Amino acid sequence: MNFLKSWQKVFLYIAAIMTIWACNNDPAEEWSELDLLPYGIPISIMAPDSADVNMSNLGVMKDITVKKGNEYNVQIFASPLSSDNLGELKASQLEEVKSNRFFSQIITDEPNGFIYETVIDSNNINYGFRHVYYQADLEYVFQQSLVGSFTQEQIEKMYKAIKQGE
Repeated sequence: MNFLKSWQKVFLYIAAIMTIWACNNDPAEEWSELDLLPYGIPISIMAPDSADVNMSNLGVMKDITVKKGNEYNVQIFASPLSSDNLGELKASQLEEVKSNRFFSQIITDEPNGFIYETVIDSNNINYGFRHVYYQADLEYVFQQSLVGSFTQEQIEKMYKAIKQGE
């Protein structure tokens, strides 16, 4: 009888550990590397499997969108380098975001990117991000797609995913 109770305890212990692990499992960690070179930019980002990638050539600028469902929608703009100073590139993006009349606050601030909040009213609070990067003679601006609204958690996962590929 004691033998059976010991196995029950071991089983419950293992089940508890697996439950905790499953709850803490970050979906962003399950995403895989997506090479964007076939779309004209030599960068990889983390993205869900089978994400749709669309590229538009806007003359001197490329617009690449990577989307999977309503949870992942990243837009990347590639254009000629306007400055080789990441601080200036980020400041330009920060100024653009802050000029939006619904801008509320910066949530996360890093040397080459940030997460921000916009508030239209108490029922419409959205989050976004910008991340700048340059390589050779091109600058890249990563952001959430302008289509849709995202929670802070969704934005944090996308922001982490685009940074992991650098």
